[in-house]
Amino acid sequence: MSPIQLDDVDRGILHALQQDARNSTAAEMGETVGVSASTVRNRIHRMEETGVIKGYNPDIDYEQANYQLHVAIVCRAPPSDRSELADRVMEVTGVVTVRELLTGTENLHVEAVAADSDTVDSITEQVHELGMDIVSTDIVKTERVQPFDHFGKEAIEE
Repeated sequence: MSPIQLDDVDRGILHALQQDARNSTAAEMGETVGVSASTVRNRIHRMEETGVIKGYNPDIDYEQANYQLHVAIVCRAPPSDRSELADRVMEVTGVVTVRELLTGTENLHVEAVAADSDTVDSITEQVHELGMDIVSTDIVKTERVQPFDHFGKEAIEE
């Protein structure tokens, strides 16, 4: 799909959704960006249909959910097999994210969650058995994420 042109209203809606999609109503977003709630709903629908908005995912605290180990696994995969291997790694139980890099030899970054060290060992074994070299396995203490703030910060009416 080719990218669509976003105007200030679209960017303002994306900004609001990134801040708090669960609690942002169409009416509140519309008031913020200067359009009606029905326009906001139509814009969101269009951005969902065109793939700009790909989903709404909860921000889970894995430790609070009894998965105390958040693991970062850096791998090397043959470039010709990288995409296929990324898809296959996503099927490993415990894997939550796979980043496929276009440059460098450490071209697959895998994130997984586990309840214990035996599960971490199982995950890394499965990743290795898929045909990748594991460069490093690290336990993540904390992760800080913020939304891309160039979507409409300036489009929001004060």
